Order: sequence, then structure tokens, then C-alpha cells
Amino acid sequence: MAAAHVLYRESDSPVHRLPPEVKIAAMVAFTVAVVATPRVALWAFGVYALLVAAVAALARVPAGWLLLRSTIELPFVLFAVALPFLGTGERVDVLGLALSVDGLYGAGNILAKGTLGVWASLLLAATTTTRDLIVGLDRLRCPQILTQIATFMVRYLEVLVGEARRMRIARISRGDDPRFLWQVRGFAVGVGALFLRAFERGERVYLAMRSRGYTGRMPVLWSGTGAATTGQWLLAATVPVLAGTVAATATVLT
Repeated sequence: MAAAHVLYRESDSPVHRLPPEVKIAAMVAFTVAVVATPRVALWAFGVYALLVAAVAALARVPAGWLLLRSTIELPFVLFAVALPFLGTGERVDVLGLALSVDGLYGAGNILAKGTLGVWASLLLAATTTTRDLIVGLDRLRCPQILTQIATFMVRYLEVLVGEARRMRIARISRGDDPRFLWQVRGFAVGVGALFLRAFERGERVYLAMRSRGYTGRMPVLWSGTGAATTGQWLLAATVPVLAGTVAATATVLT
């Protein structure tokens, strides 16, 4: 299970203590407010960054940790950098380069909204375990089929990783060397065998759970233990409400 919690940071901060459903709802509402902000309202994105920084400080998540894991958006950054050169319409000279005005706004829009969305998601992952994320989605009435798939994935991910590791060791002990291109057929066969084993194992586990009264929800999920109170909902709503106010103001002023 260690791999499933790779982004989680153990702490006793006020953000960590909030129920998962309010954190998920707050993150989604904040992201919607950011996306709805006009791209020319650059000041609004600065306010959003301050809100994210305040939450990170409250959650005791270092800025370096956020910045390091924000590199996941690097492909989008490269695409955004190309927009000022590829865009059409009015152009402006910047350091001797003729850049598209629409391309500059588009690049800034992608960078600002993408980065803020990644930071919000990372803060949610850093303060909420994978198991609690599933609990929160269930309490928010997420479709049961999705929570069931996520629950089984979290519980049996390490089992599948271990099975794949054992199959790889067995292949290598029989002379297989996956470094050579002409042995890719053996690798493909191994992937197919792993899929069949996982499918059969999942079917056996599901039938065993059904025979013990499983109805589609884990007992820990539908028990309702630790559900959010009204005060916790109001506390978590602070950031999305402020973000929504900023987005509405930016829309009016634009």
C-alpha cells in the first residue's frame, strides 16, 4: 500500500483533519472558479496563488515539495511556450521577437490555470490518503461502480505489482532478456498472462465477497463514521467562496 500513498504527507494540520468529502468539493469548486476567470485578468491568478500558498502553509506542505511535483505539467508548459510564436493576429515585439498577442494570452492562460489546478490537486493528495479519497467520493454520491473499481485497485495494486515482479524473475531465470527487441513477443505474452491472472483473481474475490453479503459498498464507506459537520463544510468553503468572488469580480471588470 505504500505506493498508493506516495503523495500523502503525514501531519496533524487542520487541513489534514478535515473530512475528505469537504476537501474534494472545495478543490473542485476552486478549480471551477479558476477556469471561469477571464484570461486577461492576470491579477486574479495572483490572488489564487496567494490562496493556494495560504492553504499549503496551513497544511504544512513545503513550497519546494509542490514545485518539484508540479513538473508533471511540463508537456503543457512546452506547448504554451510555443503559442506566442505560432499564434496569428496582432503581434508585439518582445526582446526583438515578434510574438502573437493572442498567443501570449493563451500561453499565460494555460500556464496559470494549469499550474493552479495541479497545485490544488497536489494539496488534496498531500493531505488525504487514497483510502480517504474513496470514502469522500462515496459520501459525495459518486457512482458506485467508480468507487468499487477504485477500492479494488487500491487494495490489490501491490498484489498485481508483486505478481508482475515474480513473472519477470521467472522469465529472466529461463534465459529471457527483455532488453532485446526480438524478445518483445515474450513480454507481450507475459502482459496477457498477467491480465488473465488479475481477471480471474478479481472474479474469485468478488464472488467470495458476494457470498459474504457484499452489496456494492464497503462497510467502512457506508457507515458514515467521521462525516463532515456543518462547521467543517463552512470552513472548507472559505477558499472556494473567495475564489468565486475573485472570478466574478474579474468577469465584471473585464
